[in-house]
Amino acid sequence: MPGAVEQDRLRIDKWLWYARVTKSRSLAQKLATSGHVRVNKERVTGASQQVRVDDVLTVALERRVLVLRIQALGNRRGPASEARLLYEDLSPPPPPPAERPSPVAVRDAGSGRPTKRERRQMQSFFAEDEGQD
Repeated sequence: MPGAVEQDRLRIDKWLWYARVTKSRSLAQKLATSGHVRVNKERVTGASQQVRVDDVLTVALERRVLVLRIQALGNRRGPASEARLLYEDLSPPPPPPAERPSPVAVRDAGSGRPTKRERRQMQSFFAEDEGQD
């Protein structure tokens, strides 16, 4: 009975799309084939790899890493509240604000754009740096 075997598994690209990890199915396919997804610590090699309930997915996105335990496979891409029931989020919490890297250039609030004099000082400062190479 092949239908019973297929019911307890689902393609990883479909599941990522159903769970709203990606915006489209084609993006889910690209994510799965790019090597940024692991199922039970094994790297996913293709979008057609099968997943089942209780598998743990590790998804490396651009700015964060998701660790998700599959709770249900789903059968459609529903609203976000329905998609949230498909997994349990085991992701590590984001770092506290003190540990985040500071922005490159910080200006005092309300100071506005640099004046002409400040711009000339910055240009001469950067010109001196380039001359030292």
